[in-house]
Amino acid sequence: MNNSSVTTKVRNEERHKFCWVCYGTEEDDTKDVPWVHPCKCKGSSRWVHEHCLQRWFDEKQKGQPSRKVSCPQCNTEYVVILPKVGKFVYVLELSDKIAQKLSPILAGGIFIGSVYWTAVTYGAVTVMQVLGHKEGLNVMESADPLFLLIGLPTIPLMLVLNTETRQYTEYTPPITEYPLSATRVLCGAMAFPTVATVVGKALFSNVNSNFQRTLLGGIAFVAIKGCMKIYYKQQQYLRQRQRKILNFDDGDNSEKKLENQTTPEQESTTHDSYG
Repeated sequence: MNNSSVTTKVRNEERHKFCWVCYGTEEDDTKDVPWVHPCKCKGSSRWVHEHCLQRWFDEKQKGQPSRKVSCPQCNTEYVVILPKVGKFVYVLELSDKIAQKLSPILAGGIFIGSVYWTAVTYGAVTVMQVLGHKEGLNVMESADPLFLLIGLPTIPLMLVLNTETRQYTEYTPPITEYPLSATRVLCGAMAFPTVATVVGKALFSNVNSNFQRTLLGGIAFVAIKGCMKIYYKQQQYLRQRQRKILNFDDGDNSEKKLENQTTPEQESTTHDSYG
């Protein structure tokens, strides 16, 4: 008896249509509105207005008719049948799908190609800086084109890898360690040949060979930078060793004490600029 009453109650609920999109019932309809039950839901929530479901479909697909949509309650995938189209429309639709899939690949290829030719240009400029304009052009003109296409873009790559390797292998006390950003490493590596050329012309102008002058300028720059870096880190270490932590009772006068004890050199909290 109980089972039959439950079954009757379920059937009555299924007959009572309740749209889960607009929350309207069959009694609220002013005219004959089509209802559908496109999923496995039971009870009154299985029903939905067809025009409400169509509008909800458009919101979920977001302009992509091929996107699959499922019921938010029972996760049943809705079965959709589209009317047949002509051959011309089919070709247009197929072309649109192919363009949609190939666009990311083409964009990635254009980006990689731009990076590659930028590296080639930078490598050629670096060769002319190191060897001199005329001599650098003569070397590149006499070289194998395949060698240039492979060798020139490796110049900026090797500069960046050399900087990264040097930063990881050298030891720095943890108390003065500051993480180096990728942009700082990249800019430092890219600017190194130009800096070496400028330093070479400034300090070794009596050397006739452009390559030797640039090489000596690079060695001098690295040596000077290393000495300045050692001095800077030593001062940082000494500053940390001389720091004082005030007692809580002296908190009222802490600002005055810090002003009296801190020197202009110790006020600098600049990160290590000689990475």
